[in-house]
Amino acid sequence: MKGTPDQPRCGFSNAVVQILRFHGVENFDSVNVLEDEDVRQGIKEYTEWPTIPQIFMNGEFLGGCDIMMDMHKNGELIEELKKAGIRSALLEKAENKD
Repeated sequence: MKGTPDQPRCGFSNAVVQILRFHGVENFDSVNVLEDEDVRQGIKEYTEWPTIPQIFMNGEFLGGCDIMMDMHKNGELIEELKKAGIRSALLEKAENKD
């Protein structure tokens, strides 16, 4: 990502952090690509994805902010988090409504 979770340096990085926090995910690894141009270019080449941030779960590349936003909106992110052993806070909110 550009910046850190506590201080994102672009709107897309901030959006991803907010989505994760919305689902109750507070602890996740991040790399500030602004600190190293080789890392910034290298990750783009590795994933063949042109934008930052790039999201990985369990070592699998999911996509960028646009993909994360779509997964959040259509509910797929809950399933991806589940595969990673994380229970989305949205499930708890839904259960408490019943």
